[in-house]
Amino acid sequence: MILYALTIFTSAFLLFLVQPIMAKQVLPWFGGSAAVWTTCMVFFQFLLLFGYTYSDFTTRKMTPRNQLILHAALLILSLISLPIIPDASWKPSGEEDPTWRILGLLTFTIGLPYFLLSATGPLVQAWFARVHASHSVYRLFALSNFASLLALIAYPFAVEPWVTTRIQSFSWSVGYALFVVVCICAGVYSLRAHTAAQSEAETQKPEDSPAPSFSKFGLWLLLSAMGSFMLLAVTNHITHDVASVPFLWLLPLTIYLLTFILCFEGRGWYKRIYFLAPLIIVVCALAWFMHEEGGIMDFKIAVPLFSAGLFIMCMFFHGELAAMKPAPRYLTTFYLMVSLGGALGGVVVGFIAPKFFNTYYEFGIGLVVTLLLAAWLAIGSLRLVPMALLMATGFTGYHVYHYIHALSNDARLMTRNFYGTLRVKDTGPDSSETAMRRLMHGAIMHGEQYLHKDKHHRITTYYTESSGVGLAIKYFQAVGATRVGVVGLGTGTLAAYGRPGDFTRFYELNPQVIEIAARDFTYLSDSKGKVDTELGDARLSMEREKSQQFDVLVIDAFSSDAIPVHLITREAMAIYLKHIKPDGVVAFHVTNRFLKLAPVVEQIAKTYELQAALISDDDTGGDASRTDWVLVTRNKKLLEDKKIKENTSEITPIPGLRLWTDDFNNLVQILK
Repeated sequence: MILYALTIFTSAFLLFLVQPIMAKQVLPWFGGSAAVWTTCMVFFQFLLLFGYTYSDFTTRKMTPRNQLILHAALLILSLISLPIIPDASWKPSGEEDPTWRILGLLTFTIGLPYFLLSATGPLVQAWFARVHASHSVYRLFALSNFASLLALIAYPFAVEPWVTTRIQSFSWSVGYALFVVVCICAGVYSLRAHTAAQSEAETQKPEDSPAPSFSKFGLWLLLSAMGSFMLLAVTNHITHDVASVPFLWLLPLTIYLLTFILCFEGRGWYKRIYFLAPLIIVVCALAWFMHEEGGIMDFKIAVPLFSAGLFIMCMFFHGELAAMKPAPRYLTTFYLMVSLGGALGGVVVGFIAPKFFNTYYEFGIGLVVTLLLAAWLAIGSLRLVPMALLMATGFTGYHVYHYIHALSNDARLMTRNFYGTLRVKDTGPDSSETAMRRLMHGAIMHGEQYLHKDKHHRITTYYTESSGVGLAIKYFQAVGATRVGVVGLGTGTLAAYGRPGDFTRFYELNPQVIEIAARDFTYLSDSKGKVDTELGDARLSMEREKSQQFDVLVIDAFSSDAIPVHLITREAMAIYLKHIKPDGVVAFHVTNRFLKLAPVVEQIAKTYELQAALISDDDTGGDASRTDWVLVTRNKKLLEDKKIKENTSEITPIPGLRLWTDDFNNLVQILK
């Protein structure tokens, strides 16, 4: 029993520990988009499905001896994948479909080890059931989920804050090599024990149990699909507007696994009659907040509410699933259907929704489907129960509809791709002198422009002359022709600073943003200076090209309100310094609702013996928005300029903050 448990525990721990390790390594290559995690999750779900299919097929179609020989051979072969460090040749050039690029990278880097780890749970449980038919094999499933949960909790608190990404990969590789040894030993022991117990088993008539019906297969599939669907929908909702970081990826996944543990542990934690009322309350609350708050919620309210909602919904899905689990002889088939449902739910959120929806509709749709499914399963209960669920469905549907209507009603354009959702909306008719056209990325405004032709040239929002970046550009323009580089296009507002002889280059990851800035806004076309746009991740583009000798290099890339971490590291700063003049300045836009980024930038600046000045512009009247910019430079004259000096604020240090590098960063430490 100990050997079986150790094998399952180790495989599940490694299975879920590798997910954030790999995702964090590839995140910088694809612009820090939250969709990187969703794509990784879909990949992992499909390999889990393939692993369960392999376990089911080999258990039913192969003799125990042949099954062990095949599995041991594959385990030994998988060692050639170690260590799990992605090859730099997978870095995108900017024109590829990032989804397929990520899937290919993961397949070649971690594919075979992950496939075999995913097959271990049902395979070893089948080995155990052959020898110990009278024992409850589903408790090993709960142990597997407990190990997965432990790995997810350990990563943000015991691994990420202390261990560099490269060491994480090497350590995981060593653990996997040890797992291979343990798994083969468990297989050999199982084969011998099975042979010894076979004659005794043949004298006993096995317990007769009917095969699961097609309707039961359908419910297994639907319940597991909805659990996976809501997991990714909630994750998208949180990470899109906060940050694409492992902590916020792993919290929903941790809750998801916890519900599996509680429901399959065998002590009856789930009872439908006790969970239907909380399910109604939390789903209605989520729908109401979506509508009333317009998708923008305080971090301290949003994360607990969405976490509680996901917990109760997944307890319902997985509790109903556990109540329908079959006899051990159908164990691998049950796991196969659960895995298939999980993969289907992931595909809908990760692949289908971005292609067919122009914003994040799937979360609201998932809330409605959850209540409809509960009402269906509650048929046969007291009449009031299905009625209450249907009334709650109507309430939820009403608020989801009005949330979608509020997003689309005043939108000139709504679109969505791998990098998130974009919306262009007007606040009034073109003839109005106060009417504005705004670009929204998720729930955050990424620039706006007056619609009236006489005001097209007005510089607005985060880039006015009183902002940190505005002060820096005007300083150099007072000297002569100015070269400005901008990471993150938005509406192209900074092009409005261009004068004859000036040059502005924008680096933009999302091709849809380039199309919108050129078509729906006029900052680029109206600029009096020369303007250029470069498609692709800014870091990768700047790594490849020669020095641009910018006077000002602006780091202004955001995904909704999430900051791409790979643009604020020691190695990133080295690339920026290559592209600015000796007296140039790197201007970091650090305005953020949730993260204290200024101390991170200051610490990086100190490693290069540069000075950092925080420019906070609290004037939100007129055309300006409240902004925080950190100017990093060795140009003392710039920092002594009267307008810059009188607007400089002190940067409050964060105790214990470590230098951010490509190998190490910790966003949890800088949460406000």
